[in-house]
Amino acid sequence: MGRQERVVRELVGAHGRTYAEEAGIRLKDTPQPLYRLLVLSHLLSARIRGSIALATARALHGAGLRDPRRMARAAWQERVDALGRGGYRRYDERTATQLGDAAELLNDRWGGDLRRLRAEADGEVPELRRLLQEFPGMGPAGADIFLREAQGVWPEAAPYLDAKALQGAERLNLPKEPKRLVALAGDTDPAVLAAALVRAAVDKEVAEDTLGRAR
Repeated sequence: MGRQERVVRELVGAHGRTYAEEAGIRLKDTPQPLYRLLVLSHLLSARIRGSIALATARALHGAGLRDPRRMARAAWQERVDALGRGGYRRYDERTATQLGDAAELLNDRWGGDLRRLRAEADGEVPELRRLLQEFPGMGPAGADIFLREAQGVWPEAAPYLDAKALQGAERLNLPKEPKRLVALAGDTDPAVLAAALVRAAVDKEVAEDTLGRAR
């Protein structure tokens, strides 16, 4: 086994957990898990610690705001309060508005079902990425997070290793070509590989520890 393969094995072994899994989302190609992933991607895309975004996603679920109809029906203050319980206070008021508006758009245009958005994109990943950015608060970073995590259930997106994941690869002295990274990872789910690479990108200690153990 070459050094690069050892690096990937050590990285995935220690940090190979998707953000959806960490947020308690059992991701399937069904409406509610996909919606919860959309909300999580929105939260993670802000300039805020990932741990706070994850805690906030769990708080929204705990408050019953787990599908677009409930999110749209909830009072604005109810959304603000749930965001605050997760620690998402810096952006709580704006995000509460965006989550409500995004839920209404999803309900009105796609019947509350992101699989209909996927069908509209007709297998074209750039179009998927563009459509995701129509949701208020979902810029390019949010769309990338969603597709990184969803590629396991939306295989037309795989391998989806965006700029942030490739930043992690660079920090680990790995190739920056998605196909080469997937080959090094063997049978690892590309979504798991992507999440592990992102953790190396955002946390220097993850990268240093991985490189140390792969010697």
